Amino acid sequence: MADRLKIATWNVNSIRSRMDHVGRFVDENAPDVLCLQETRCPDGSFPSSPLRKLGYEHIVLNAKSGHHGVAILSKRPLSDVVIERTADIDEPRHIAATVQFAGAPLWLHNLYVPAGGDEPDAAINPRFAAKIAFLDALTAWSAVVGRAGRGVLVGDLNVAPLPDDVWSHKQLLSVVSHTPGETERLEAVRTAGGWVDAVRKVRPMPEKVFTWWSYRAKDWKAANRGRRLDHLWVTADLDGSLATVEVRPETRDWERPSDHVPIVATLTA
Repeated sequence: MADRLKIATWNVNSIRSRMDHVGRFVDENAPDVLCLQETRCPDGSFPSSPLRKLGYEHIVLNAKSGHHGVAILSKRPLSDVVIERTADIDEPRHIAATVQFAGAPLWLHNLYVPAGGDEPDAAINPRFAAKIAFLDALTAWSAVVGRAGRGVLVGDLNVAPLPDDVWSHKQLLSVVSHTPGETERLEAVRTAGGWVDAVRKVRPMPEKVFTWWSYRAKDWKAANRGRRLDHLWVTADLDGSLATVEVRPETRDWERPSDHVPIVATLTA
C-alpha cells in the first residue's frame, strides 16, 4: 500500500516561548511528525493540550528544566518509546519511538548534541570535553541503530560537518561546531551507521546550506553567517524513499524567532 510520511525537525529554543511559531509552521507545512529540541521545560509543563489541538495526539517527551529537552509529536500512534543516556551525561538529549510507515514500524531518533561552549579544548573546557565524549559514544551506538535499518535520525547535532556547511570554512576551523575534532567525529557517527545525509543528498556541495544564524547579527540575512547544525539522516534502506527535503529559513525572520530553522523531509513508499 502506498504511503507518505512528512517528518520535520526543529530546535525551537523554548517551546513555551514559540508556541505561536509552532502553530504557524504546522499550518504552513503540515508535518505528520514534528521532532523538537531544546524544549526548555519539564515534561509536566509541556504544552501538550494546544499541540493536540494542532493534530498531534501522540506526544513523547524527555525533558527537565534548563536548556535541554527533546520531544516527538505525531499524528500517527507512537510505540516502543526509548530514552537513552549517552556518555553517562545526565541530560535529556535523546528520545526515540516507532511510527508506522508503509505497513511496518519506522524508528525515529531525536537527538540534541551538547553545544560544547566557546573554547575548543577538552583539557580546559568541560563542556567541550562532554561534547567530544558524546560524539565518541554515538559512533558505537550508530553502528547498531543505523545498520538495523528503517530508521530516521534527526536533531540539533551542533556540528557543521562540511566546508560548505559554514559561511567560512577557513575562519571557523578553530570555532566550536566546525573544528576538525568535531567534524571528523560526526562523520564517523554517520558512516558507522551507513546513514544518508538527506539534506546533502538533495543539495550537494558546493552549495552553502545553513540551519542556524546567531542572534548577535543585527541583520542575520544580510550578514548570512550561518552554519548547518541541524540534520536529518535516513538509513540506507530508506534512501530511495526520500521524496523531498527542504530547509525552512523563513522562520528565522519571524518575530522573536529561534536561531535555528526547521528541516522537512517527505518519505514515500
